[in-house]
Amino acid sequence: MSLITAHEALDQALAEEMHRDSRVLMFGEGVATKRKHLLDAFGPQRVRNTPLAEGIIAGTAAGAAATGLRPVVDLLFAPFLCFAMDEIVNSAGKLRYMSGGQFAFPMVVLALTGGGWTVGAQHNHNVEAWFVHSPGLKVVMPSTPEDFKGLMKAAIRDDNPVLFFMDMALAFVPGEVPEGEVLIPLGEAAVRREGSDLTLISYAKTVPACLAAAETLAEQGVSAEVIDLRTLKPLDEATILASVRKTGRVIVVHEAGRLCGVGAEVAALISEQAFEALKAPVLRITGPDAPAPSSYVLEQAFIPQAGAIVAAGLRLAERPAAVAG
Repeated sequence: MSLITAHEALDQALAEEMHRDSRVLMFGEGVATKRKHLLDAFGPQRVRNTPLAEGIIAGTAAGAAATGLRPVVDLLFAPFLCFAMDEIVNSAGKLRYMSGGQFAFPMVVLALTGGGWTVGAQHNHNVEAWFVHSPGLKVVMPSTPEDFKGLMKAAIRDDNPVLFFMDMALAFVPGEVPEGEVLIPLGEAAVRREGSDLTLISYAKTVPACLAAAETLAEQGVSAEVIDLRTLKPLDEATILASVRKTGRVIVVHEAGRLCGVGAEVAALISEQAFEALKAPVLRITGPDAPAPSSYVLEQAFIPQAGAIVAAGLRLAERPAAVAG
């Protein structure tokens, strides 16, 4: 095991895949500057900076993928994906289907998302549900350095376009990553903690919040299971439903806004396929329907915190909250 950050884990994944497959290349906003070691190792034909033109970057990636290359493009902040919606959603996401499967579109689009860097509303917007809703795309949003590495490698090898979101607050948080090959299949959730009374379902930075909440809940007699979705599309329905049928109580937690978010899809899935197992309504704890603030204090209030998860868990499990003092 080595202790590295998510940023370093992505570097490892990119380098390993570029060594493994000469068709893999990376370009985008500042990539040759931020990852100079990749430029030194693979040269400017495979690692290059681009102008700040997200539509052109994504369109070039779709064209490269159609001709047999496997591009990884970095569009920096997730709201900038607005400038590349036609190329990602209307071209890359649909052309494999429209070709009758004759063409593959193996491209990865990397973007930063979520609070933690106080970069303000125009640089911080959790837009993952937009792409979950778009046919032909896959969506990944990991929480640990090991998953950043393993899921990036799987995304590069996939024959479909993959949106890969890095939660900014997790970029430089260290975690253990096994030595050697790390490959995590897309569409497999991880059970981060076993439990019997309550299921907490989350992804990205709210997974650590759920784990912290589970520790506190355990002290108050509530056994919480924590599921990290990791891949939002395809969604690991089997793991979700198995946990729900075990615990009967569910809270879905994510930073993105509540309306039409991933939590709504998870709640609908549970209602449709495991309603008989529920002992209480499915709850959602999410960010507000508002642009992200740039103040650090307000940003932390914007993000679901462990305390709110604990309070909801106690309420759902019908346990009284501990009295202070």
